[in-house]
Amino acid sequence: MKRRNFLKSGVKGSIASGLLLSSNSISAKDKKSKDNIINDGSRDNWKQLSDGKQGKPERFKEVNYSVVVVGGGLAGICAAVASAREGVETLLVQDRSVLGGNASSEIRVLVNGVNHLKPDWIPERETGIIEEILLHNRFNNPQESFSVWDHVLYDFVVREPHLELLLNTQAVNVEMTGSSIKKAICWQNSTETEYHISAQQFIDCSGDGLLAASAGAEYRTGREAGSEFNEKYAPEEADGWQMGASLLIAGKDMGKPTAYTPPSFAIPFDLKKSNPRRKVRSFNEGYWWVEVGSKHDIIAEQDEIHHKLMGYVHGVWDYIKNSGDFEGTENYALEWIGSVPGRRESRRFMGDHILSERDLVDHQHFDDAVAYGGWSLDEHNPGGIENLDEPPSYFHYHFKKVYQIPFRSLYSRNIDNLLFSGRNISQTHIALSSTRVMATCALMGQATGTAAAMCVQHKKNPRGIYQKHMVELQEKLMLNDAFIPDHPAMDKDDLAKEVIQWSASSTQSGDVNLLNDGWSRDFKGVLHHWSTDQLPASVQMEWEKPVALSSIVLKCDTNVQMNIMMRNNYNNRKIFTDTVPPELLKDLNLEARINGKWVTIGTITDNKTRRIKFNFDTIKTTSLRVNINETYGSSIAKLFEVRAYEKSVIS
Repeated sequence: MKRRNFLKSGVKGSIASGLLLSSNSISAKDKKSKDNIINDGSRDNWKQLSDGKQGKPERFKEVNYSVVVVGGGLAGICAAVASAREGVETLLVQDRSVLGGNASSEIRVLVNGVNHLKPDWIPERETGIIEEILLHNRFNNPQESFSVWDHVLYDFVVREPHLELLLNTQAVNVEMTGSSIKKAICWQNSTETEYHISAQQFIDCSGDGLLAASAGAEYRTGREAGSEFNEKYAPEEADGWQMGASLLIAGKDMGKPTAYTPPSFAIPFDLKKSNPRRKVRSFNEGYWWVEVGSKHDIIAEQDEIHHKLMGYVHGVWDYIKNSGDFEGTENYALEWIGSVPGRRESRRFMGDHILSERDLVDHQHFDDAVAYGGWSLDEHNPGGIENLDEPPSYFHYHFKKVYQIPFRSLYSRNIDNLLFSGRNISQTHIALSSTRVMATCALMGQATGTAAAMCVQHKKNPRGIYQKHMVELQEKLMLNDAFIPDHPAMDKDDLAKEVIQWSASSTQSGDVNLLNDGWSRDFKGVLHHWSTDQLPASVQMEWEKPVALSSIVLKCDTNVQMNIMMRNNYNNRKIFTDTVPPELLKDLNLEARINGKWVTIGTITDNKTRRIKFNFDTIKTTSLRVNINETYGSSIAKLFEVRAYEKSVIS
């Protein structure tokens, strides 16, 4: 595994089993390099029988990267992969044994995103790295096992060049130089090793944001008063309420009567005493409304909340099984029950822009938009299951179209080299009620990972990217198949913009000339594609004079108006599928006309991504032809974009 190189390097000092650390960040001038902070191992009394020597284990490592991403949920994975694909050395630090965060097998939150649009709940599905992940899962986990999903995510990360991974590791403090983070101080509990990790840029995707808080990044918790940001759905007065954490369960039909006896810590539950919007719709999947929030310090109260949730979830299942109110439960048993609460809200770090309810519902256009969302304003009852009089969630507002998320909400306004992605971004409580879902967080991750790499390349901090390189950031994101609403691509390096004639072997819908109009999907009812009327088919482009080329990028169809995440039931087949999208291109090749003859310069027979990249030795040509031979089931094929570059596309 690629980790092996740095795991062998930089060893000095040792650590015993304690974890004693001040919550204040450390100034570089107050600390000598290569000193243990968490534990110096001075009392470790070890006799190693293999060689008979007395001593102490050496468990201290200093390592250096260009970009460090803390938090291995979907936002962190996408941030780390995006950074590494730009060619900068990147480290992903995750405090659990598995990747995925709330979406992992430990918690099992669905990878929701923009799949809540009115009036028909038709999705506007996210593309880019998060779609690559979901397609990777469709190909490698057709059985939809959550434990296999963990390994799909692991594979997606460790296969990436320039990216290293540390599991079971938490960033517990920082060393600062002025207003910049110099090092993350981390503890890996599986190896009892203290890591001091230097980097030029840090991205906190950990949700709770201990790294960012330790650095002194400004943050807030709780609900804003409606008057502060002119928010219709916020309370009149600011308060400390934060949406709660949940535990999920999964039931299984055993085919025979199966008894259930609740454990000693179960808390009795009676659905008849609850708000009628709290419903039991299935015995197979869990109930997100088994939730406990807080109006104080939700992080400090985690153990208490955890204990309560364990009791409540068993109480709910006891009621379902033994109350007599539900027919058909006799044969059901608990197949799985969560032990790690999935948290929705804690710290929200302040950036140069605080995203608010008005930005979302008024569809504010941001010149620095880098991501989008569209989940409803889904503010959970702050008391959760301990406040049965209120509905489990207030779906304040259902969106008819997507909203934009600006880059200025994804970096700290007072720590120079700190970005963040996920639920901890710069936003209000009400805005969080929509942006917190998994796929939306993943889009933010791709944006910050790309931006962090650009910070390294341009020797700028995030605010400098906003001020001087914003268009470049957006163009990189769109090249890599992220979609930015109402921001068509205008890449000045794309030589397909110079094509004088496009032609196709057949056309069923759309127009072949739309393949370089800057849009990578049909949007707001406007077509931006070319579709064949049969297979095989081809599209050809002609330049007026020879051009030097070494890279071609295509965007094909995966039906972004269909959800492809795992879920426990697929009763709405109009918008959910459990298969590889049949529209996805499988077999295609690329030809160039060189010296008057057509020469094959690239062939792909098992494509598994929406964005298809051909890199090849530099050629000079006046014409290219894409031959489409087969999809994963559709009898026709669709393309949305064809790009051409003189230099190889590395990311």
